[in-house]
Amino acid sequence: MRSFILPALLAAVLASPGFATEPAQDGKSHDGASHGTHAGMTEGVHAEARINAIAGDTVNVTHGPIPQIGWPAMTMDLKLLEGADTGDLQPGDAAVMMLEKGPDGLYGIRALEKAE
Repeated sequence: MRSFILPALLAAVLASPGFATEPAQDGKSHDGASHGTHAGMTEGVHAEARINAIAGDTVNVTHGPIPQIGWPAMTMDLKLLEGADTGDLQPGDAAVMMLEKGPDGLYGIRALEKAE
């Protein structure tokens, strides 16, 4: 009986929606969907956002829902991760942001690019 429970539990976890939609290292979710076409932004979680303000290492953005990490639509401050690339974005610009977990375990911005 014990040998049946472990494989069944593992199969249930791997089939769960939260697990199946985490982005893979190739920039695609495990279901094969692409997460953006922006060159150089192939890892992490991608989301469109409006830049409200940039102050030091903090960017205030307004974004829609980000189901890959369970976030609803909101306006929030996000930290720029060390070495983050923000290009020449200005407040008011529409952007695609690439989020990654930082050393503190919280999501931060790895890169920002103007939305196409």
